[in-house]
Amino acid sequence: MSTALEDLEQTLQRALGGTVIGMEGVIHALTMAIVARGHVLIQGAPGLGKTLLSKSLAAALGGSFKRIQGTADLMPSDIIGVHVFDTSRNEFVFRPGPLFADVLLFDEINRAGPKTQSALLEAMEERQVSVDRRNYRLPAGFLVIATQNPRDFEGTYPLPESQLDRFMLRIDLSYPAREHELAVLERYGAVGVGSTPPAAATSAALVTPELLAAARAGADAVHVAPALSGYILDIAKASREHTQLTLGLSTRGALALLRAARVAAGLRGAEFVSPDDVKVAMPLVIPHRLVLASEALLEGTTELAVLQRLIDQVPVPR
Repeated sequence: MSTALEDLEQTLQRALGGTVIGMEGVIHALTMAIVARGHVLIQGAPGLGKTLLSKSLAAALGGSFKRIQGTADLMPSDIIGVHVFDTSRNEFVFRPGPLFADVLLFDEINRAGPKTQSALLEAMEERQVSVDRRNYRLPAGFLVIATQNPRDFEGTYPLPESQLDRFMLRIDLSYPAREHELAVLERYGAVGVGSTPPAAATSAALVTPELLAAARAGADAVHVAPALSGYILDIAKASREHTQLTLGLSTRGALALLRAARVAAGLRGAEFVSPDDVKVAMPLVIPHRLVLASEALLEGTTELAVLQRLIDQVPVPR
């Protein structure tokens, strides 16, 4: 008998699998973030289907959906909103921007300037924004799905560490396998066929609020032994003391790792978190939070390589 968590993933795999091809692992990671109420950063070269994947996910989740295209001239007021004078009421009225949505797709977020990027910090952490000394609440299910091109692409602004830390997961997209790319050409290669989610996915939400609530309750019921919490803290401590890093895993990052491991255990039908569940979540939660030392960058070391050393270095609880 499948659990609500497993039913949720199967629903998303069916819904998104009809639009994007060969991304079962990515959809699995997205399921983890949705259940844990975490924001998602999707990184990859242009043309790999990041936007299509995000739009399809938003359609499957339902609720209001807004999209922001990152550009160098985008201002914070363009996404948060502004006060305008209402002549009929003889007062200034707040007109909310696209940030006020259940699912926000911020496409090519690292093409927006640092000031606009920073405007998301309060929204992502506290699910509210402050405008002219007043606080405005965002929808309860507020979810940011941001896409970015690799940082060495021209015209991009690297996201600050404080903002990267607010993304629960970073999913790296690579070029698809040949058979999957052939399937994409066959499905979308006809003249006049756009890369939009199918009508069935956009007409109504496929993930009901009841299913999502049950999946989250199932994840909360997964037991975490004190030794596993200690293992996560040992990983965080080792990253903070690593000679090839200038910034290790924060407390927020350790909490995200615990939540992701708990959901990963629930998705495989387990009642408790194992060290393997933590290791499954690590490549999604940790690398984008690490800042390499200048010597490590010169040597060509990557965040994933350092993460592997951390996994090998920290003893696993028995």
